[in-house]
Amino acid sequence: MTPLATTPGTTPGTPAGGGGEAAAEPLPGSAPSSAPAAAGGRAQVGRIVAGFVVRPIPATAPEIISADEAWYGQEPYSQDALALDFQSQIDEDDFGPQPTRRALLPDPAPLVPRLAQTVIEVVSGQRPAPQLIRHTAPSVYSVLARQSMVAGRRRTPGAQRSPLVRRVRLCEPADGVVEACAVVVAHGRVRALAMRLEGLDGRWVVTALTIG
Repeated sequence: MTPLATTPGTTPGTPAGGGGEAAAEPLPGSAPSSAPAAAGGRAQVGRIVAGFVVRPIPATAPEIISADEAWYGQEPYSQDALALDFQSQIDEDDFGPQPTRRALLPDPAPLVPRLAQTVIEVVSGQRPAPQLIRHTAPSVYSVLARQSMVAGRRRTPGAQRSPLVRRVRLCEPADGVVEACAVVVAHGRVRALAMRLEGLDGRWVVTALTIG
């Protein structure tokens, strides 16, 4: 606490330059008096707060600058290259049909006659081609769908007898591969079929087909 300045010959609390009653010094921490100044020009100089030093609050707000000043001298942002290895070998076969071993496939003997009959019905316009889409490769299905569309335009109305499968021969030249041939009688004609079936994604799929 800083004491009030005094004049030699006077005591604290007594105004300099003469006698008179001394003004009472306010107690530390008390509120300043709102009473009017004393007569004779004497006024309360102020109050002293013990143990505290009053200082101004420092300015913490950032400096306001324009957008041009903020951009000036800054390098444009560029993203670094990602850590990807584009040189490694990519196995695209993982996204296509996966071969299936013979031990995981059903018996092809009862399937081949049904496929042979269905193929003849499709190319004759008696059966829609999409019924074979699950058991044929895309290249084989496109040929059957085109022949079915042409046969459907030429087909005469009325009931027709279903094709009759006379004979079937098959062999397994490799694991998960079946080659078969069949003789089918349809509409008074005897037709021969040769097909190759491969195990793909857990089922037999016709990957090659020839109709005589």
